Amino acid sequence: MVALPVSGKKANDRGGRPSPFKLLIANRLSAAGLLLLGIIVALALLTPILPLPDPDITDPAQRLLRPGVDGHLLGTDHLGRDLLSRLLWGTRVSIVVGVSATLIAAIVGSLIGLTAGYAGGRSDNVLMRGIDLVMAFPYILLALGIVAVLGPGLLNALYAISIVNIPFFARNIRGMTLGLSRREFVDAARLSGASHPVILFGDVLPNVLPTIVVTMSTTVGWMILETAGLSFLGLGAQPPQADLGSMLGEGRKLLFTAPHVSVIPGVMIFVLVMSINLVGDGIRDVLDPRLKSGALAAPGAATTVKREAVPEKPATDAVLSVTDLRTQFQTGSRVYKAVGGVDLDLAPGERVGLVGESGSGKSVTALSLLRLVPTPPGTITAGRVVIGGEDQLAASVDKLRRLRGGKVAYVFQDPLTTLHPLFTVGQQIVEAVQAHQPLSRREAEAQAIELLERVQIPSAKARYNAYPHELSGGMRQRVCIAMALANDPELIIADEPTTALDVTVQAQVLKLMRGLSEQQGSAVLFITHDFGVVSELCDRVAVMYAGRIVEIGPTEAVLDAPAHPYTRKLIDCVPVLGEPDRRLDAIEGLPPPVDRLPTGCAFAERCPIVEPRCREGDIALDPLSDDRSVRCIKPYRMAS
Repeated sequence: MVALPVSGKKANDRGGRPSPFKLLIANRLSAAGLLLLGIIVALALLTPILPLPDPDITDPAQRLLRPGVDGHLLGTDHLGRDLLSRLLWGTRVSIVVGVSATLIAAIVGSLIGLTAGYAGGRSDNVLMRGIDLVMAFPYILLALGIVAVLGPGLLNALYAISIVNIPFFARNIRGMTLGLSRREFVDAARLSGASHPVILFGDVLPNVLPTIVVTMSTTVGWMILETAGLSFLGLGAQPPQADLGSMLGEGRKLLFTAPHVSVIPGVMIFVLVMSINLVGDGIRDVLDPRLKSGALAAPGAATTVKREAVPEKPATDAVLSVTDLRTQFQTGSRVYKAVGGVDLDLAPGERVGLVGESGSGKSVTALSLLRLVPTPPGTITAGRVVIGGEDQLAASVDKLRRLRGGKVAYVFQDPLTTLHPLFTVGQQIVEAVQAHQPLSRREAEAQAIELLERVQIPSAKARYNAYPHELSGGMRQRVCIAMALANDPELIIADEPTTALDVTVQAQVLKLMRGLSEQQGSAVLFITHDFGVVSELCDRVAVMYAGRIVEIGPTEAVLDAPAHPYTRKLIDCVPVLGEPDRRLDAIEGLPPPVDRLPTGCAFAERCPIVEPRCREGDIALDPLSDDRSVRCIKPYRMAS
């Protein structure tokens, strides 16, 4: 293997994910807000050095001049003061006051929330009852009361606005801290002897810091509005000092005779607050863990399909016919080719196992069949998936909804995350039934109980009203299988449904799926990494590596005489009953990253019989016999 230069590798890693700034400007609204805010802040910073007249000098002879008059771009106010100068100086003051008030409220409120959530007990009660007391008053009235006590003035208005916004930060941060303080990593820090301040500021604070930043970014705009409101009422900035609120208040009496005096600061307040809010929304998205990967929108109802041509294939009676399926994920500048061209057919009643190491593309292939891969960042770039005679990659979302859970059922790996925690298992099965069958509630409930009995759940009527957390892992998986069978599907896709189960329950679930498949005649695509499971359930087996099928054939034939070196290595890792002295060999190395797949055979770096020609050009999945195919220029049958 040729080693990459260290500097090049690091540069490549840095370019894999977009920077926070690129994520921010990728959102068009946030980019527009950032541009507007940048212009306003730049003008505010440059105000002292710009050739502007003194904002406080009055000139009654020049009062109420219209915008555009020579020497006064935005006109003058009722005292003849230049509006452009007062606007820029007032914007500067409003920004400073808004940011300062936000920082004070954030620091004090976050400290209260962190302390209350971490300490709990009496400390929590005392602190939060104080916060509740502050929140019991309408915040504007409370701010007016504080200013009335302290006296009018910009600094007092800043204190008032800060105090009334402290509860907002305190309650949000306290809720998050309360959950984090019970987490295992905090318990581990306590057991290691760390002090409470170290745990609070070293372990808890970094986890709530993104929330604090997001809250601050969305609060600055409100702080500016609230400060402007107090100044508008004459309780903030005092004459002759200018801020946006006082300018608006001074111009309200002239709204009909000289509207520009009040409209100009009003428009500035609108633009400033709107730009801050847009940037705050963008910061919130940037700090979202999922969006950091480059996905700038919520996943849609179906995977996006971008294919240049539809591959042709003669019509068959197969339940599922997949041709050259390709799915990729784009993260920043990197493209991960998770599925790199899969061809697969399933006949009615046939059970096919899809085997491979973790990361080989099995689950993405299965999700792609029903277009369940989240977009963004996933995209189907090529291929055709024919189910029921129709190409599902060209189907509408409504057709896909009718297909999912109807003709095609999906059993996911973790039933606890699949089942809704707030509804009973019976209600969820009834929902699956009524989504595809015109049955009454009573008929659907009877069918749901019958389904629970079919999957061998004891006391089915009693279990009907149980919540998912009240059932064992095996029981929950049986419920998921019952939901999959609710509408007599022609195809069942099972994505490692027995991985988290113990050996006894796994055997029961496999026996159940085999029996139900034989009874209903449903085809089964069973995804696993265990050849023992494949030998128990499947008629055929397809072995995947780096997003492609490298060998496919009858289960018994593949297990007895694997043709591809990767298949043989996988089988060598499986213990055989009655052969305690059999050597179990692990596969050396790791699969190649799917964003940097090598030329030629992807398994070449780990293959014991590799040759130079293995790294030259694409290797096709060629027939080895009537019912077997292998993606290898030197299959074991030919090498022996």
